Amino acid sequence: MSDQITFTLDGEAVTARPGATIWEVAHGRGLVIPHLCHKPQPGYRSDGNCRACMVQIEGERTLAASCIREPSEGMVVTTDQPREKQARKMVMELLVADQPEQEVAHDKSSHLWNMAAKQDISQSRFPAMEPDHIPLLDDSHVAMSVNLDACIQCGIEIDGHRHVAVIKQWDKIGREHF
Repeated sequence: MSDQITFTLDGEAVTARPGATIWEVAHGRGLVIPHLCHKPQPGYRSDGNCRACMVQIEGERTLAASCIREPSEGMVVTTDQPREKQARKMVMELLVADQPEQEVAHDKSSHLWNMAAKQDISQSRFPAMEPDHIPLLDDSHVAMSVNLDACIQCGIEIDGHRHVAVIKQWDKIGREHF
């Protein structure tokens, strides 16, 4: 078994280590594929929930989330064609529809707004959720407060909650005091 996988990414032959995702390979080459539910940091697991990192894989009918898809030998992947670009823009536009306007957002320079800007999305043509259906603040945990009106249901906060739970366990056994 080879210790490298060779595949084509936007017309260029590239190699990847086994277990690497398409997003990781692209990111390592300086290619920006929008992403929301993925953090390239230890302790975070990609779920592919937000669909902001969709790419086309030759021979497949549907687009794939690059943050969870591993390349295989000989695979041909495109990130820059109209289909995948339009799909990513649509995802971002749908997500922005239910966000507070950027000027009044809790974090005007959030990752969501940065990724939206990279795709020239500042507003949505889709109707927003009814204001009375938008949850406000979840401060049910002493260590964390989440503004749910800015939540896109991507799951990344769940990883953050797991991290907090580990810290709290350390605290309970006297390992650390936070």
